[in-house]
Amino acid sequence: MISESAVEDAKLVTLAKGAAARIGAREGAGVRDEMGRSYSGANVSAGQFTLSALELAVAQALAAGAKGLELAVVVGAEHVDLELLRAVAGGGLPVLHCLASGEIHERLST
Repeated sequence: MISESAVEDAKLVTLAKGAAARIGAREGAGVRDEMGRSYSGANVSAGQFTLSALELAVAQALAAGAKGLELAVVVGAEHVDLELLRAVAGGGLPVLHCLASGEIHERLST
């Protein structure tokens, strides 16, 4: 039997993949806040301005009033910005770094 937390984690991976797919982006990200609300984003650029998928997902969570994070997922990115996550959530935040397919490449922590 699959645990409820594993199901919720898989949903966040799906949201991150969907965010990237909607705009044809290379990477997607999702975060779940302390209330269980999910936020997702994809990398965007306009000229020299760039915003990573993780930056966008975290910004959306903060703009919605999130006080903490309980999980972050990054899909299709070469690098995971653990410093950003550490600044927002402190140490011990679980992070799933996934391939573009959604398969978990590595499990990290802030």
